[in-house]
Amino acid sequence: MKKHTFPIIIQKEQNEYVAYCPPLGIASQGKTIEKALKNVKEAMELYLEEKHIRKEIDERKLSSALFTQLEV
Repeated sequence: MKKHTFPIIIQKEQNEYVAYCPPLGIASQGKTIEKALKNVKEAMELYLEEKHIRKEIDERKLSSALFTQLEV
């Protein structure tokens, strides 16, 4: 299967970390950043195994993304 790169947002929520992939709409969690990333990667791999999803990947992938914060 072709390799793809996706942005991941990691946030600490109470006692766990949540890793979120915006283009695929997939999130997972773990007690550490590493565990959250491992879990979201596994979820992404399972999601991308679907044959019909492969055709849509390039349309949904963010080739470059800017993530920032705003105080309001």
